[in-house]
Amino acid sequence: MKDKILQLKKEKNAVILAHYYAPAEAQEIADYVGDSFYLAKVAKKSTADILVFCGVSFMGESAKILNPEKKVLMPDLLADCPMAHMVAKGKIEEMRDKYDDLAVVCYINSTAELKTKSDVCVTSSNAVGIVKALPNKNIFFIPDRNLGSFVAKQVPEKNIILNDGCCPIHAAITREQLLEQKKLHPKAPILIHPECEPELVAMSDFIGSTAELIEYVAKSPLEEFIICTEDGVDYKLTTDNPGKKFFYPIPHPCCVDMKLNTLENILSVLEKEDREVFVDEAVAEMACRPLYRMLELGR
Repeated sequence: MKDKILQLKKEKNAVILAHYYAPAEAQEIADYVGDSFYLAKVAKKSTADILVFCGVSFMGESAKILNPEKKVLMPDLLADCPMAHMVAKGKIEEMRDKYDDLAVVCYINSTAELKTKSDVCVTSSNAVGIVKALPNKNIFFIPDRNLGSFVAKQVPEKNIILNDGCCPIHAAITREQLLEQKKLHPKAPILIHPECEPELVAMSDFIGSTAELIEYVAKSPLEEFIICTEDGVDYKLTTDNPGKKFFYPIPHPCCVDMKLNTLENILSVLEKEDREVFVDEAVAEMACRPLYRMLELGR
């Protein structure tokens, strides 16, 4: 299957983009591996005619919005992110009516429709900096309450209104699971993604995006780490850091949607080109604005 995939990529001028949470087999065959923001930037710079995006639906949407002229394919169109939809209908309009001087800050892990209603997008790595840079006093942070809570602690001068959404995978990690791993591995620092619950974030030694957790491990002289994020990151961690050991909450945090990006599905979509991502032109135009503002403020 790998040989066939490589052959088809060459024949069709295609590249494979894989998120850190995709299965190891997808990351191994991919041209680029990273978090959602990195992959969106790579897609924008790519000269390929076809982008095969091994992630979930909002990532495919973002790639299509930024690359309307390219064909964006997903190995499985059913791969979705529950959190990406977690803002109640009419909630954004309600907040705009209630608060003057309001900015709607939208985590990039959201649908194109939610992006159209937002003022700026953020990632887990740039959210604090961008919220600080906004001139607005009031911030409605959507859809993730946990990342919003983390930002609120870092930017106390702003009035950050939280939305009741979350990543089911990160939010399911419990204090008891973390304490059990710390008991088994007392010298291992706790590295945590800010999509986890605030109680767990407060227990950690380092908080960061998936890419930042990977970078921390690479630079650390330590040999053992407790990792609080989706277990797909283990492929990158173990590949880049032979000899180091990584421990996860039990049961492992696992996104079943991300795991739909199998070699079988990658090969099939390259052969048939039948799982294409489409975004309404008007929606794409409006969703582009908060994405480009993120890039502007990020600089």
